Amino acid sequence: MKLKLGATLLDLAQPRIMGVLNRTPDSFSDGGRFTGLDAALAQVERMVREGADLLDVGGESTRPGADEVSVQEELDRVLPLMEGIRARFPTPISIDTSKPEVMRAAAAAGAAMINDVYALRRPGALEAAAASGVSLCLMHMQGEPRTMQREPHYGDVTLEVKAFLQDRAQAALDAGVPRDRILLDPGFGFGKNLQHNLTLLRRLPELAALGYPLLVGLSRKSMIGTLLGGKSVEERMQGSVAAALVAVQNGASILRVHDVGPTLDALRVMSAIRG
Repeated sequence: MKLKLGATLLDLAQPRIMGVLNRTPDSFSDGGRFTGLDAALAQVERMVREGADLLDVGGESTRPGADEVSVQEELDRVLPLMEGIRARFPTPISIDTSKPEVMRAAAAAGAAMINDVYALRRPGALEAAAASGVSLCLMHMQGEPRTMQREPHYGDVTLEVKAFLQDRAQAALDAGVPRDRILLDPGFGFGKNLQHNLTLLRRLPELAALGYPLLVGLSRKSMIGTLLGGKSVEERMQGSVAAALVAVQNGASILRVHDVGPTLDALRVMSAIRG
């Protein structure tokens, strides 16, 4: 499979790395670290140097309990950063947003992908994303960021996530989005407890069988901290890399990570061993 990202055609025959950069004060991992434009661009330079294939830029936290920000505030956070990235680096940019207004502005500013945790379910989002002409990542989430971790429940988490993603992919197709511009994300940690997450990771091949590239974000999440005995966000890099390798073995095409270099090193070793 190949994915068109602006002028870049990304070959997904090998796993690819999406570097995360949140220009927010309250994101769970890097909140407050990159609110300054110079600091944000320095982090982008670091991730590009380490081998990121694309960059995911966010201006609103989606951590559990997060509050919404206004359209203007989100635009003020992401557009200057996007302009700075485009002026310095050829790396494609993904915009992490659920707001139609931000989708349109970011696409006009050169975003190559829209990454939406609501899977384009908000009013006007599907129409805005389809009209943008960029690639789309559709994620599963039970509930919404403020409430999603309050006792999430499923009959069969894998089957329910699979049905949801298939439905949202069909909605995008019906809106005129070409199939080769659609990615799916199981939404680890979004309305799911530890056992839900582990089950999804084990049964990831069932989601890959839908025939769309899978984008997986496990980096530094609370499930990693729990599995490591309560380690802090800053201490979860090794566990995150291990989970990323399992995700690739089970069918993930793109890994959304904070630690680009260590993840890519691990993938190179795994690839060499597997031949």
